[in-house]
Amino acid sequence: MELTSSAFENNGEIPSLYTCDGDDISPPLEVSQIPPESKNLVLIMDDPDSMKATGKVWDHWVVFNIPPDTFDIEEDIEPQGVAGRNSFGNLGYGGACPADGEHSYIFKIYALDTKLDLKEGAKKGEVEELMKDHIIETAELIGRYSRE
Repeated sequence: MELTSSAFENNGEIPSLYTCDGDDISPPLEVSQIPPESKNLVLIMDDPDSMKATGKVWDHWVVFNIPPDTFDIEEDIEPQGVAGRNSFGNLGYGGACPADGEHSYIFKIYALDTKLDLKEGAKKGEVEELMKDHIIETAELIGRYSRE
């Protein structure tokens, strides 16, 4: 499975349009080589570098029960599925907004062999706990952003 974006390369800089310094909209994503036995996709974007400023990994985007035939996630459009709650306390996408220096933002896509029995607003930890024994394959895309 592969996760890419037409907006930035893996390990490249996220354009400010997709951050708190721009329009704070979600970037376009493309998913390819999804395993045919997949029943569900999960998309998580988080910022492990936030540990030094906040003491925890900051969750920017959590969406689960995405149909497994979702190959394109369009810019500024939430994918079909169930929105989880991010660390900002909101449903949907929350853009990169580092408090200090350059941070890495990891977009992860998971192919699962089942749907998750969770309600809208579930947090990343709840999603990860339910999906841990059902992951078929994963892919990730890393974007970097600095406000300096």
